[in-house]
Amino acid sequence: MSGETFPIRWIDSGPALADLLATLARPPRVAVDTEAASYHRYSDAVCLLQLSTPALTAVIDVPRVGGLAALGALLADPAVESSFHDADYDLRLLDRDHGWRVGRLFDTRIAAQLVGEPGIGLAALLEKYAGIRLDKKFQRADWSRRPLEPGMLEYAAADTHYLLALRDVMEAKLREAGRLGWAEEEFGIAAQVRWEDKPADEAYLKVKGARLLKPRQLAILRELYRWRDETAKRLDRATFRVMNPETLLLLAELQPTDPAALKGIRGLSPDQVERRGRELIDAIARGLAVPEPELPRFERTRRPPPDPAFDARLERLKVARNAAAERLGLQPGVLCPNGTLEATARREPKSVNELQEVEEMRRWQREVLGPELLAASLGG
Repeated sequence: MSGETFPIRWIDSGPALADLLATLARPPRVAVDTEAASYHRYSDAVCLLQLSTPALTAVIDVPRVGGLAALGALLADPAVESSFHDADYDLRLLDRDHGWRVGRLFDTRIAAQLVGEPGIGLAALLEKYAGIRLDKKFQRADWSRRPLEPGMLEYAAADTHYLLALRDVMEAKLREAGRLGWAEEEFGIAAQVRWEDKPADEAYLKVKGARLLKPRQLAILRELYRWRDETAKRLDRATFRVMNPETLLLLAELQPTDPAALKGIRGLSPDQVERRGRELIDAIARGLAVPEPELPRFERTRRPPPDPAFDARLERLKVARNAAAERLGLQPGVLCPNGTLEATARREPKSVNELQEVEEMRRWQREVLGPELLAASLGG
């Protein structure tokens, strides 16, 4: 990383966290980021939490401080603005692990999208506006390991240390473009994101290529997927580090019934065959034993009957949206996603009031695009 060195407060105890909170008091704004170990561990719990104000930068060793309730209460205060870059996943993790709610959000990634920045990653924006080049050396580091390797602390701290300056640049650009209100509406929506548990028994259906399997093969894939998840959880290891999904799919297709038949299968190392071969064969056997009527199948959703009028409306809406996006210097999907246009085409609004009933449409989108979308919907 190029840029000046700066002091970092390492917070690894309850008393150290209490001292930090006393120093912070109630800052008007704070930059926040997290580091988890999802690339290495089964659990993607937050391992580090980085905080910066204009006066200090701190990195909190989350498992060692004994609780973050007081810090969560600070960030939930509407008088304190929390700046993130791409807050979505951070906020989901903080909600799941700590029940946090951010009172007021500024997301520099959202801001960059709304001013038409070609590169919206944090590294690209910091290099462009601050001349700071972030080193990606620790992008896939195991943040759960202690002690941290040399350089990891500085790497983590940099993500928030420079963020408030970038936030100010983005706010100025939003104001200049007359789009600060757009961003504030998006920030308010983004701050409401919550963790959502996905049904574990259905996760195997998301494996790329699963839709091409026959029902019996799908039953085997389900058992192999369950085996991998249970093994990863027991070892606290990322699931792909136990076995990659492509290998699970291949095993479901080939259906080997003897450990010796596992040798030479693409994606299976000799060590895996030696250590896991019997477990894999047992999982495959469970899939083979599923009674025919109970075999899993993908639900085939019926396609709605053709609706040429709907298709024509949607196409007109896309043309209007694309023209406006080009005029405003935005990506079409940022200005108005296709899902919102589809909802508009279904609603078939014939007046401004009816356009307001399209729930998927933001207030700022109606203000900016409303007349054009309404005209397009009516066939104008």
